[in-house]
Amino acid sequence: MTSTRSSMTGIPASSANSKAMIVGFALVATGGLIGLCGAGITGMAMVNFIRRWVRAQQEPPSAVVKRKMAQAKAATAAGASAWQDGMATSARH
Repeated sequence: MTSTRSSMTGIPASSANSKAMIVGFALVATGGLIGLCGAGITGMAMVNFIRRWVRAQQEPPSAVVKRKMAQAKAATAAGASAWQDGMATSARH
């Protein structure tokens, strides 16, 4: 009985094919390294830009956050109060 499976051991590895694989791997590794360097440079430029932007602000970001949170709490309390007063007024009618 003969086997229908093909054997990979019968295929000789040509030196041209393995050289092409080595060159391809080297190019991919080099491209990855260049991309990683580009990402690092871009990241540092973004960090420097954000630092300059924060320094140029008249108010520190923490103060802006505190002010906005106080505004949100006041708006929430006003909305809840108006909703409760509206419900009480409509229940009286």
